[in-house]
Amino acid sequence: MDRLTNTIRPYAWGSTTAIAELVGAEPTGEPQAEMWMGAHPGAPSRTGRGALNEVIDADPERELGKDAAAKFGPRLPFLLKLLAAGAPLSLQVHPDLAQAKEGFADEERRGVPIDAPNRNYKDANHKPELICALTPFDGLCGFRPPAETADLLEALEVDSLKPYVDLLRAQPEEAALREVLTAVLTADREQMAETVTEVTAAAQRLGGAYEPYAGIAHHYPGDPGVIAAMLLNHVRLQPGEALFLGAGVPHAYLDGLGVEIMANSDNVLRCGLTPKHVDVPELLRIVRFEATDPGVLRPEASPSGEEVYDTPIDEFRLSRFVLPEGTAPHDLTAATPQILLCTAGSVRAGELALTPGQSAFVPAGEKAEVSGGGTVFRATVVA
Repeated sequence: MDRLTNTIRPYAWGSTTAIAELVGAEPTGEPQAEMWMGAHPGAPSRTGRGALNEVIDADPERELGKDAAAKFGPRLPFLLKLLAAGAPLSLQVHPDLAQAKEGFADEERRGVPIDAPNRNYKDANHKPELICALTPFDGLCGFRPPAETADLLEALEVDSLKPYVDLLRAQPEEAALREVLTAVLTADREQMAETVTEVTAAAQRLGGAYEPYAGIAHHYPGDPGVIAAMLLNHVRLQPGEALFLGAGVPHAYLDGLGVEIMANSDNVLRCGLTPKHVDVPELLRIVRFEATDPGVLRPEASPSGEEVYDTPIDEFRLSRFVLPEGTAPHDLTAATPQILLCTAGSVRAGELALTPGQSAFVPAGEKAEVSGGGTVFRATVVA
């Protein structure tokens, strides 16, 4: 079992206090957005044996287990994070596996540099993800029914929104959502900025259901993504609740601290709330234009005390243990690789003492027990 030393990413949208408070450190005054735990080459965790990606590369079958290495290849198939949003992240979607392979191959054929700002596909993998709240956590997830969005927009009493309201009421669901999102993202930028300014003032005046969108507009004045965001369901997670975000589902995180796990990919198609590249035609190819319930997940408890967040993919499996002080050790030995993350109290993982924000990598087949008084998240795969 290896204690992990992890990198904190200082993205501008990150909270200046949330991660520091969790780990019991003084805030630096700078944003701390994500703490990465895993073997992603962009910021691999470090162990006493070296960088985790290099440790795995040296002997994939030993570190990952024979079945996981055969199923997912010689790399850790997930990335675990602490995510601390102090401002909204970009509104985005992720491709499915076939779309990612096709998009990556196309950009490779066209010679688009891997680090080019207009590059959509950094790899050939999909990027399903799960966010589990540690504090109250606000986000946007999936389209709400068009009729509900029409009512929401109409009540703002902004004349330039009327064509969108009419489309949402007149067209079938898929066509309505597609046409409105396309119109918003391809509208004249100056005219759209004026619309967003009017919408912001109205949302601030009305409050209530409009508060999340007024907050988004505060951070991204004039951005078409403010109107695009109003097409989506607003969700507030309570601690312990989670969201699974599959391919094609538009989403954004707005505020809060959570544990995030995803397939080991960096493929993102953005549709607003960002100064980065927005490829509208490719985005429209990837988005699933259907109204969806956000589907808030609550963990399913097992007799062993493990609480599992059930998802439909195999690249990751996230669970947690809430351990009362003095309980007998839980045996977590498995034939798959694991990362253990403490988020509350103090726990022992094998010979390692873990406090909030500390984590450990457990190679496949290595004996692993957890005990103590606290909360520990367990990330592994389904092999």
